Amino acid sequence: MALHRLTSITMGVPNVAETAAYYTDFGLSPETDGWFATRDGGRQLRIVHAPTRRLVEVRIGVDTPDDLAAAASRLKRLGIESIVEGSTLSAYDKATAVRAVLETLPRLTQNPVRATVYNGPGRPERTGSRAPGVLRTDPVQPRKLGHSVVGTTDFDATTAFFRNGLGFKASDYIKDHGAFLRCSTDHHNILVLAAPVTFLHHTSWQVDDVDEVGRGAAAMLQGHPERHVWGLGRHHAGSNFFWYLKDPAGNFSEYYSDMDCIVDDQLWTPEVLEGAKGLFNWGPPPPPSFLAPEDLADLMTSTHSSTR
Repeated sequence: MALHRLTSITMGVPNVAETAAYYTDFGLSPETDGWFATRDGGRQLRIVHAPTRRLVEVRIGVDTPDDLAAAASRLKRLGIESIVEGSTLSAYDKATAVRAVLETLPRLTQNPVRATVYNGPGRPERTGSRAPGVLRTDPVQPRKLGHSVVGTTDFDATTAFFRNGLGFKASDYIKDHGAFLRCSTDHHNILVLAAPVTFLHHTSWQVDDVDEVGRGAAAMLQGHPERHVWGLGRHHAGSNFFWYLKDPAGNFSEYYSDMDCIVDDQLWTPEVLEGAKGLFNWGPPPPPSFLAPEDLADLMTSTHSSTR
């Protein structure tokens, strides 16, 4: 695949300072210019002002300038204009107004993290010591940005923009509702959701293992129980462990670990998932506010007013 990683996203919110403080608590490292960094991926989140919460920009790494030219040709066939300048290509999804930027960058190489040793029936692999997960005291710091989820009023057009235009691969679908798309070997880097209004649903951040998912969420909830949304659980699409929290702008943020990895496209067959299987394999059921965020009506009103 010519695309090789989700480099960064730009998030627009009405309350920049408050939202920035939340993502600092979440474990991202703030920089001086509105950017936040992860341990392995570097500068991966930028927070800017916007009238309503939304996904402003996604940046995707590609290997060579030829990959930019190929994307420009695919976008042209879809009737979408793009601009190639130096080592970047930029284009807008008409349905969501999300700006996508392809940029020639080296591939991200993560240093291997030693696998957590878990005991099992007849398999006492860790003896004479407590589990590492209960001994950790350092704050949880995400390794990299995993994916972003965007709601769109034109599901087919936005899916085509990322898949047929930019060159993402399809991993799985939620029947008539969602498309899990990847620009790396991760199961998905963009999830397109059919919605009554354009909005940013959530961002997802990789941590080492399920203990870090739990520890990160527990730390975020100390003194802030209102941040809890959904978890702990395990998804079917992607297979990852998850815990979702809510930032002050209304966006969800997810700690995840153990995501499916697709190295050979020919060995993976996308499924069309229905019902609960499209959301999770086990865990508590998702709250109604996860499926239909409580501020959607306000977002719809704001969007309608701004277009009059």
